[in-house]
Amino acid sequence: MQKHTVGIAGAGGLGSNVAMALTRVGIGKLIIADFDVVSESNLNRQFYFTDQLNSKKVEVLKENLLRINPNLDIEIHDLMLNSKNLLSTFSEVDVMVEAFDKAEFKEMIAEIFQTSKPTVPLVIGNGMAGWGKSNEMRVQNFGNLYICGDNVAEVGLEMPPMAPRVLICAAMQANTVMSILLDNQFGNEHNT
Repeated sequence: MQKHTVGIAGAGGLGSNVAMALTRVGIGKLIIADFDVVSESNLNRQFYFTDQLNSKKVEVLKENLLRINPNLDIEIHDLMLNSKNLLSTFSEVDVMVEAFDKAEFKEMIAEIFQTSKPTVPLVIGNGMAGWGKSNEMRVQNFGNLYICGDNVAEVGLEMPPMAPRVLICAAMQANTVMSILLDNQFGNEHNT
């Protein structure tokens, strides 16, 4: 795991927790991009703390991750990702993790990576809103595209993002990244 680089687009509920899980298993390098700040409403599902409110997510996430593993190589980008800067920001990744909130950004990263970097596995989170129904969450694989979640539960007023299902999805994404990297390293086939 130490020789691999994983990109994470978004440092919210999915991204911050995927980064935490990968740091704990000894990933070599993370490249993380997000433009947002920590808000009180984030604390119910994101890897931040009350004394970090109003701080840039990527900056305090880096601090939090280095507390877990001071030897982690971490590159942060405080920027809003778009179709012009996405590939240059994540040019040297072994696996890419999508952790955006909005559907149009999910579509953008899927389209760009599937057309411009089709050999780089892309792990997407989709369908983790609300509570319960843990057994409906799964990983679907379409070539180098992996979709984690139930693919149904959209975030909305009736179905807010809450820690249990967001963390399940983030853990599925991190586990999928590990499966991809370790299967490539050891030549094994594991269920993602």
